[in-house]
Amino acid sequence: MEEMLFYDRMQFAFTITFHYLFPQLTMGLSLIIVYFKWKYLKTKNEQYNHATHFWMKIFALNFAMGVVTGIPMEFQFGTNWAKFSELTGGIIGQTLAMEGMFSFFLESSFLGIFLFGEKLLGHKWHFVTGLLIMIGSWASGFLIIATHSWMQNPVGYEILENGKFVLNNFQALFLNPWLWPSYLHNQAASMVTSSFVVAGIGAFYILSKKNISFGKLFLKTGVIFGLISSIVVAVPTGDLLAKNVVKYQPVTFAGMEGIFHTEKKGSEIVLIGQPDVKDKKLDNKIAVPNILSFLTYGNWDQEIKGLDQFEEDLHPTNISGLYYAYHIMVGLGTVFIGLMVLSLFQLIRGKLFQTKWLLWSLMFMMPFPYIANTTGWYTAELGRQPWLVYNLMRTASGASPTVSSGNTLFTLLGFIGLYLLLGMLFLLLVGKIINKGPHHVELSTEKI
Repeated sequence: MEEMLFYDRMQFAFTITFHYLFPQLTMGLSLIIVYFKWKYLKTKNEQYNHATHFWMKIFALNFAMGVVTGIPMEFQFGTNWAKFSELTGGIIGQTLAMEGMFSFFLESSFLGIFLFGEKLLGHKWHFVTGLLIMIGSWASGFLIIATHSWMQNPVGYEILENGKFVLNNFQALFLNPWLWPSYLHNQAASMVTSSFVVAGIGAFYILSKKNISFGKLFLKTGVIFGLISSIVVAVPTGDLLAKNVVKYQPVTFAGMEGIFHTEKKGSEIVLIGQPDVKDKKLDNKIAVPNILSFLTYGNWDQEIKGLDQFEEDLHPTNISGLYYAYHIMVGLGTVFIGLMVLSLFQLIRGKLFQTKWLLWSLMFMMPFPYIANTTGWYTAELGRQPWLVYNLMRTASGASPTVSSGNTLFTLLGFIGLYLLLGMLFLLLVGKIINKGPHHVELSTEKI
């Protein structure tokens, strides 16, 4: 059973990690595309319209990859997690169906119109279709995270005699206190990814001395959007989400922070340390006293429960993985804020385009928001373990009893090979789009 459960989880972890590389860009990028189109309508500067078309090509390619890699996950609910689907389908099936029927179709339908219908629609209606794509993209994220939030903090349900969960309060599903901080945090993180990609490609154009005018536009846009979103990820959304974890999943919070033993007069915040789960301690730690209590409760001396206050069978099943995922996410988020502050400072001074070390840094940092987003989701999912539905259904209880570990491993290896080929094809196509660059236009007299 343990081997079967391990491969079930590994397969879902691999497929969803690869899949989310694409939606995290499209959700944020849709807003930037709408911004470029709005700027064109306002200024009539053709450069903004060509920027819209350029980024829409990259959006469309990411959207297609997201669809292709998202479909297998739906099937895994029936193959690998049949018991989970049987018992909770009355609740999670509603939000997942709404995501497919409303958000996905809204986004995909208007994507085709946006790509090919500009001349037919005119620029104002072209802008409206872009706005509808963004709404569909963000609504899709909302409904997925509504499902995730119910698994983290189940509300508005009752359990029938046959063990099935049914929804008895539809409103509660969307007023879940876990939902809105999670959703806003996720969308801000998506904006960080998109902003760094836009800024990084802008830096690439400037450093390579081609498409320089577009490079300056992309760099300026990416830095401004990037600084705002990097701050919002931390405060208020990250802060609110962390306080939710303290309130609803205190054992998870202890694992995230590496608090093995309760500290009575305030908890320190650990900057660096390696968890030794066997001996219940952090090795080689560098910590600042009482800061964690203040950040969490606004009280320097507030007690925060350690793992020693909870039964061991309630502890996260991978404390080391949870701890490292959380600290990687937070560490990278701090770096993002610092880099964007420096970039905006140089932009205001009029020296960003000539500051090569910052341009190289922005280009080099493009992959790291993907890492931060991935570790953020790992924090959420590892933190919920050993539960599928927190405090109600253990992960082992949701697996399909008739699918062998050998079958799951076979299909996992197939996914790895297939996704490797898809990833290489995706990078090749994106590289061609970037290398070709936006359509050349004569610049207006407006300052970029």
